Amino acid sequence: MRTDATVVGSGPNGLAAALTLAREGFRVTVLEAADEPGGGTRTFADPAVDGLLHDHCAAVHPFGIGSPYLRTLPLDRYGLEWLQPEVACAHPLDDGDAVLLHRDLDETVAGLGADGAWWRRLFAGPARDFDALATALLGPLVRVPRNPLLLARNGLLSLAPASVTAAGFAEGRGGRGAALLGGVAAHAVSPLDAPGTTGVATLLIAAAHARGWPVARGGSQAIWRAMVALLEELGGEVVTGVRVRSLRDVPRSRVVLFDTDPGQLADILGDAADAREQRRLRGWRHASAAAFKVDLAVRGGVPWAAEGARRAGTLHLGGPFDTVAASEAASSGGRMPERPYVLVSQPAVADPSRRVGDVEPVWAYAHVPAGDAAPDADVARDAILGELERAAPGLAGRIVATHVTTPAGFAADNPNLVGGDITGGALTLRQLVARPRLGPDPYATSVPGAYLCSASTAPGAGVHGMCGHHAARSALRVLTR
Repeated sequence: MRTDATVVGSGPNGLAAALTLAREGFRVTVLEAADEPGGGTRTFADPAVDGLLHDHCAAVHPFGIGSPYLRTLPLDRYGLEWLQPEVACAHPLDDGDAVLLHRDLDETVAGLGADGAWWRRLFAGPARDFDALATALLGPLVRVPRNPLLLARNGLLSLAPASVTAAGFAEGRGGRGAALLGGVAAHAVSPLDAPGTTGVATLLIAAAHARGWPVARGGSQAIWRAMVALLEELGGEVVTGVRVRSLRDVPRSRVVLFDTDPGQLADILGDAADAREQRRLRGWRHASAAAFKVDLAVRGGVPWAAEGARRAGTLHLGGPFDTVAASEAASSGGRMPERPYVLVSQPAVADPSRRVGDVEPVWAYAHVPAGDAAPDADVARDAILGELERAAPGLAGRIVATHVTTPAGFAADNPNLVGGDITGGALTLRQLVARPRLGPDPYATSVPGAYLCSASTAPGAGVHGMCGHHAARSALRVLTR
């Protein structure tokens, strides 16, 4: 059977690329090295608690429900259902209280006290314009904007470091607003005094107010299963257990799209790519901080000290802004933080079907130094559990089982997560603009018909499929000649 296009890798971007082409009537084959599709949206069974499911990488999906492309797909017909927690995000404080990020902007502002006015000034506009803003920003930055006024209103502030933006709150960097901002900005896996960290926070906070931070019913696996089912209905196929090491391993097709990191692509293209392309791909920088994750099975749920935290789907642990900033600076600088920033998801708050009896899955990860500076697994695990216990005294007595994923474990399970980098590449100013190359079509390579479509391309990490969609739109120029 003929194949017009081959996609290597079946993460959300690979599947989005395949669907973009299949919906235009082209025959698409997706090749996946693992035993099942999905990449970072896979879900696995707890080895100690029968029936309990944990999400491998991505667990909460503000860009999934808000993706300009995924919203065009009828994925609900194939079982994808978004479930919203009562509170999008909670940031516990050291005094036992928690700052809450609600979907409702006014409710969030009311909870911030004196800091509420600056929060409204920062985020009311982006939340109101979120759909247009997502369409403008979730793509190559070097292009003629469809809505230049919208970008002008939001662009300059987005380039600012979160540390500068936090200083604008009435209570300064030591208050409630700054703490909430810092926890969200730390999703960038970058020091909070780095340019662009306000932009990461702005898009995530606008998504929270506009569309929420939902989970997928039954786990993140529901996303890839729905995408694969739609692809198969359109005549495409996914073949698992096939590792592509060179172009010789790719079936003859008119275009090939690679949902891989740049280094893997350099190896696959080999001599087919010119010297400049090879240098660019091999020179791609990955984040100097990595993810270290602990999946917990918790009887009766987490006993958060702050009542509001018990209603939140996502939590950021780390205390006030400056403490979070110190943690991110340390991990990015090759030092294990004294008090790591920990991101937590408790999916059963929104999706009770995730409970097995009275046992719930809890997903928690911290940013730790990557590479040779990575901490011992026991040290990192105990640091994460320590932060959880700080915010939820008595949790230790409720833990039924734990499962650890080290940075090396992430990379072994998913080669795109090089060294445990879950961002697809360091958030430097250069790599923010040139992702991974400067120009309106950063997806094309020097090899005719070969495209990169992973999170290492614009707009970057997140379960939104936009990298794959934009790369496929580029490939359509070849297919429709």
